[in-house]
Amino acid sequence: MSEPEAWEPYDRTTEEVVEPGPVAALAALFDNGLPAPREGDELPPLWHWVALPRWPVSSRIGLDGHPVRDDFLPPVDLPRRMFAGGEVVVHRTPKVGETVRRRSIVDSVTEKSGRSGKLVIVQVRTELSGMDGTPYVEERQDMLHREVGPSSSPSVPETAAALEPAGSPFRRTDGQTWEFVTDPTLLMRFSAATANAHRIHYDWPYATRVEGYPGLVVHGPLMSLALAEVLRLDSPASRVRRISHRNQAPLFCGQPAQLRVSPSTRSVALDLLGPSGPSTSLAAELDEEGA
Repeated sequence: MSEPEAWEPYDRTTEEVVEPGPVAALAALFDNGLPAPREGDELPPLWHWVALPRWPVSSRIGLDGHPVRDDFLPPVDLPRRMFAGGEVVVHRTPKVGETVRRRSIVDSVTEKSGRSGKLVIVQVRTELSGMDGTPYVEERQDMLHREVGPSSSPSVPETAAALEPAGSPFRRTDGQTWEFVTDPTLLMRFSAATANAHRIHYDWPYATRVEGYPGLVVHGPLMSLALAEVLRLDSPASRVRRISHRNQAPLFCGQPAQLRVSPSTRSVALDLLGPSGPSTSLAAELDEEGA
């Protein structure tokens, strides 16, 4: 980190509306036959990532599309930023149109050295509550910062340009397996719904030539949300109380992927499998209603 002695974590508390627009946008993007949550309806698991977007002003956008670092996050100089996973505990689900209080703080900053060079893991803790103080959601997000390495394979612009809109990303293949299909329009629409301007998700020349990826990168939150959505499709009466999720490897736009479900009595394990193995894993704990 640069000048770590000048940075100290602090609470950032805001009052925000669970916006119906992004919720409707995500429902349209998924297009999976489930009704879109309407005003007064509870949010499905993890949908608060979409319903509470933060749009920075244009003058605060950096080269990679992320907001330029302010004093809330530590001054990490490593250029690649990735959503690595985390944990969500749900006490009560926020409702569409409701005003909630969001309190966030950086819990820890860990510097490591890996095979790809230096790494920094930043853990951010967020609490959502009602305006009367009722706890709704407790969450930890792990953000990974690392150096840019060489591209793992050559990129072919003709292949990227040939990808067509694929429709709904969810296609059931058997009782516990789904295909997960991505295309550039899906990634662009998810970026817009979540106020995510990171260029690796929509700017092919930047993703391949600057950050060294072989193609557009599927969003980490989109992969975790897809797993949570399969749980909702398979078990609509289940009530999720805790979700642990981990992004293990990138998935690139247009690559074949599967969503697999492994249920047990009070919990469900889900995996998103890319061409080279697991990309994202998610474990959900259910209450008695979902047992």
